[in-house]
Amino acid sequence: MKMTGAQALIKSLEMEGVEVMFGLPGGAILPVYDPLIDSSIRHILVRHEQGAGHMASGYAHVTGRPGVAMVTSGPAATNIVTPLCDAYMDSVPMVVITGQVAYSSIGTDAFQEADTTGITMPVTKHNWLIADAQEIPRVVREAFHVATTGRPGPVLIDLPKDVANATMDWYWPESVDLPGYKPTTKGHPKQIKDAARLIGEASRPVIYAGGGILAARAAEALRELAELAGVPVVTTLMAREPSPTSTRSASGCPECTATTRRSRRCSERICS
Repeated sequence: MKMTGAQALIKSLEMEGVEVMFGLPGGAILPVYDPLIDSSIRHILVRHEQGAGHMASGYAHVTGRPGVAMVTSGPAATNIVTPLCDAYMDSVPMVVITGQVAYSSIGTDAFQEADTTGITMPVTKHNWLIADAQEIPRVVREAFHVATTGRPGPVLIDLPKDVANATMDWYWPESVDLPGYKPTTKGHPKQIKDAARLIGEASRPVIYAGGGILAARAAEALRELAELAGVPVVTTLMAREPSPTSTRSASGCPECTATTRRSRRCSERICS
């Protein structure tokens, strides 16, 4: 079945189960907004690209599913760098789609051109500049895989306007083939045993819980461990909400309400 690159992008997002996306239309990304009209995906219109990124990040926090944001090229792409950096530091799964000038115009100082992939490389797990419309389904599949596996984080797809308008033959890859990407997905048995031994041997053990507790939906497991071992819990700001703050073991968040007493209790701590 033949379709445009823009149609292929929206269909690929639907195949990934995307229900909501946040964005602000502009010149280079306008071709993608046409097939969005007939899509099942609900589009939330924002007033600033930074808002789209933070809303996508918040959506991912609440649902556990990757947030999706779509903006145009140049200043729109640079406006979404802050949410990308925030998601990267907080390990939040997010897929950002940016429009780009025509592929043949890249490097010519075209209107609203920016080196989006170069700018966002330090604050994404990976990014793609699509050169051929036939690559779109594969890239979208890879992007969601990278964003949600291992340590979650943001990814970016840069789509030139002429590629969005080009025709391609639709397909959907059944699997992802990324030989160089082998994320850790299971706990290391020996390290878990070592941690248990250190807890048992420590005179004043403290569990220092991070945002991974939130990402893994492991609040109940943390509560059970703290109560079973009788170990106080200190959290980073990212893990403040899922921590067992209602139990006797809770010691609060030293990053925002540090006290001398709490600091002393953190003299021996186990990081998660």
